[in-house]
Parts: sequence; C-alpha cells; structure tokens
Amino acid sequence: MSRLSMWGARLCGLGLALLAVLGGTPARADCPPAAVPPDAQAIQQGMARAQNHGFLWTLDRQGHRSWLYGTLHAAQQAWMYPGPQLMRALGQTRRLVVELDMSDPATLSDLQRLARQTPDHALPPTLEARLQQQEDAACLGRALKDWRPEMRVTTLSVMSLRDEGLDPAWGVDALLIGMAKGLQIPVTPLETPAQQMAALLQPRRSATEALVRDTLDEMDRGDDRRTLRRLAQAWADGRLDELETYPQWCDCLKSPQEKAMMRRLLNDRNGPMADKIARLHKGEGGLFVAVGSLHMVGPQGLPALLAARGFTVTRVTWPSPAPAAVPAAASGAESASSAASSGAAQELVP
Repeated sequence: MSRLSMWGARLCGLGLALLAVLGGTPARADCPPAAVPPDAQAIQQGMARAQNHGFLWTLDRQGHRSWLYGTLHAAQQAWMYPGPQLMRALGQTRRLVVELDMSDPATLSDLQRLARQTPDHALPPTLEARLQQQEDAACLGRALKDWRPEMRVTTLSVMSLRDEGLDPAWGVDALLIGMAKGLQIPVTPLETPAQQMAALLQPRRSATEALVRDTLDEMDRGDDRRTLRRLAQAWADGRLDELETYPQWCDCLKSPQEKAMMRRLLNDRNGPMADKIARLHKGEGGLFVAVGSLHMVGPQGLPALLAARGFTVTRVTWPSPAPAAVPAAASGAESASSAASSGAAQELVP
C-alpha cells in the first residue's frame, strides 16, 4: 500500500496555511536554513528572471475571459515568481480566486482550531514515538504536538524536500495572494477551512492510525521524496501529460479505501469549485483562478468541468527552456508570503 504517494496529492491539492505556527522551531546544524523573507532587491531580481511554470488556461464565456492556473503549494524560490504570460493575465485580472485566502486572520485561526488534537484521535504510544522521531529528523521538534496526527504527517510529507530546495515557504499561491493585496485586487476563496479539513481528517481513530503507520513506513523507504520530486518536476516543466498519468505512477490507488480518499481530496471538491467559478465569472469575467494542479486533470478536473458548464477552455502553452531541475541541495528557504508583501501567509499544499 502506498498511502503517502496518494497523500502527495496534497502538494498540489490542498492549500493549508499551518506553517505559520512553526516560527519558533529550534534549528540544528544539519537542518535546512530557516525561511527568511527576501528583500526588495531580491524580489525585483526574481521577478525580472521569472519563467513560466505550471499550467494555464483561458476561460471564455458570454463574451468575457477569465484564467485558470494550476499551482504548486511548495516550490523552489525561483518558481514562485510569475513568468511573462502569467503576468499578462494578471494584468487583466479584476479578482483573484484561490482555494483559501491565507492572508485572512480568521481563516488561519479556523485552520489551526480545526487541526487541533483531540483525545479520541490520540495515537498509541509506540506509533506516537515513531511520529515524533520523524518530526525530530525534520527539525520540527515539538512544534506540531498539538495537531491532529493527520496534519502532522501532512506537514512532514510536504516538507520532505526542503533540503532539495522545495519548501512550502515558496508556495506559488501565497505569492499571488500577496501580489493581489498589494495591487488592491479582491481575493475570493473557493472553499472554507472546514471544507478543506473535512477532506483531510479521518473520521475514525483506526483510520487515523492506519494512515500514520503507512505514511511513516513510506518515509522510511524514501517513497515520499521520490513521488513529491516527480510531481514538482512535472509542474515546473509544464508537463501536463505527466500529471495526467499520476494515478499510474503514484502507486496510490490500489485499494477501494485509497480510491475513496483520492475522490475526497480531489474530485469531490472539483464540482463545487467549478460551480463557484462559473458564478463569479458571470457578467464581467476577469477572474484569475489559482488552484492546486492535481485539480486540473482527468474528466473530473476543473478544465473539463468548466467546459461542461459552457466555457471555451483553451490551454495556454509557452516555449519551455531546459527542464527546471530540482537541485541536489538547497541554498536556503524564504517565505513566499512575506516576499509577496502584505503578509500573505505561508502554505502547505497541496
């Protein structure tokens, strides 16, 4: 069973702003450098050098145009800056639409409240000790001790490639939110914190324990790193065909339980998202919709669902340079939310 490969979908499928509580985590000499906001000069240089990454579509209906962008919630520093074609679309945007508005203090408060540990989901001592050992190895100490076990393993998996430069602090969505706030463009969420957490948290203690156990087993084998690396690389290179075959190479849809979880994480959320996008587009268009990239694939992906709702959906392609290889080691990680200005919060994933 490969549950962490399935839960790697969180890297593109969920936008959870829970890293904001990790600021006091103690660092060791062998830990990746802490996220530090870039200064104005670094931001200017990053924007000047930015290349197009990810997946962009135009959405045309009733004489008005909007845009749909598949994002990555943990990325390299250079990837978070929007490239030329994204900037052209953003220049025509009247409203940014995201999974959650991570600059909203009420949203952050709700997420942290919903993720809080409850006695009925506490882990057995042996399993708790294994989880704490992985948290120590990830330089998190006891920063996650008050969270539900599902959120703790989510955090661990999304942070597993920080030493290779992939960090939730560089989340693409967070930068877009910060840019919108700075330009006084309204930001509208597609979901509520409760809706996102309902897709992630397990309803039964036995299911929570099984998830944590299987996830830790995969971490021990290194499967989490391989899956997340391949997923991030496909996004960086704009290889939609690679993303569309995710179910074949993720090793994550072997059982009815795994298939049901994937539906809950992705497909079950896509229909309500598409309905809200269609309502917001009505009249004026001008939306820039930024949603995790795994929501974009298959017959139940957002492009297909929006086409079924009367949109002309057209993929925007761009000449891609040499593949954007994930480096062997990170030179540092800084907060995309701070880089974006206006205090947009850091994001996890998906």
